[in-house]
Amino acid sequence: MRMLFRLPALAALLIGAAALAAYLGYRAAVDPFRGFPEAEVFVVVSPGESSVSIARQLEQSGVIVDARLFLLALRLRGEAGRLQAGEYRFADASSTFRVIDRLVAGDVFYLSVTIPEGLTFFETADLLSKRGFGEADTYREIFGSGTLVADVDPAATDLEGYLFPETYHLPRNPAPEDVARALVTRFQKVFDAGRMEKAQQRGLSVREVVTLASVVEKETGLAAERPLIASVFWNRLERRMPLQSDPTVIYGLKREGRYDGNLRRTHLRAKGAYNTYVNRGLPPGPIASPGKDAIDAVLDPAESTYLYFVSKNDGSHTFSRTLAEHNRAVEQFRRAVREDEG
Repeated sequence: MRMLFRLPALAALLIGAAALAAYLGYRAAVDPFRGFPEAEVFVVVSPGESSVSIARQLEQSGVIVDARLFLLALRLRGEAGRLQAGEYRFADASSTFRVIDRLVAGDVFYLSVTIPEGLTFFETADLLSKRGFGEADTYREIFGSGTLVADVDPAATDLEGYLFPETYHLPRNPAPEDVARALVTRFQKVFDAGRMEKAQQRGLSVREVVTLASVVEKETGLAAERPLIASVFWNRLERRMPLQSDPTVIYGLKREGRYDGNLRRTHLRAKGAYNTYVNRGLPPGPIASPGKDAIDAVLDPAESTYLYFVSKNDGSHTFSRTLAEHNRAVEQFRRAVREDEG
């Protein structure tokens, strides 16, 4: 009989103990915890990694107080299969529930890098290296192959023109191949079906559009001028006049390792595939990566009869219809330069 009287008491005790354990577990799950002495720690969740492995990694890194508690909270919330792969940065104290929220949301750590318009693939490689994303030589080697754009430009021997200028969010230690793929993929998204149709209507291949857009990009930094610059080149191409673009000559000299920062008259008369003073038509390929505005300027140029333009020494240009008008504009530019130097 005594045993029968003790059973309810024992049950009550067990229920109380379970309730206490649940309360303590809940408190441990909601209380912020920081078990690492460093300023920050990084935890990499691999694709397909099990919840148990992730929990152990988080505990070992000092991000969570207990792996078993993490797994229990995960099951109670029904989110065991929703943890996202990626690299996560932890710097402040976080509760177990907060850590789960971040992993479910895919709040992964990225570094930002901006690729400006008009960079060559050599310059892009140097920029990525300076920002800490890998060795420049490795990028030059990868960018020096046209494999990633073979479907849109079978003639491409490198990625010149296709490393789309934009701000990218990259992991800390990305594979250079993945970075190259991200830049090219962005180009392919920008050069969408609508732009492809416009190119076809003008009888241009993707390579020809990007090549002319890269010349437009290098000729002016003013977005408002790009459609006019493009119209000048279109007008010259239609009249079978050479483009006479300094940036194409400079690019050719750079590729040959012969550019010292000064463009001379002898350079303009010298033979070379990228010398648009001696060769009619477009250069063999892009001379830099054009932005969206330059691409659109080529596909939708301004309506004009201009055949020439020259700098006004303030970033903008004077446009001319005849050689006589152009020569007068050139003399005005030279006079302005002399006055600035004097």
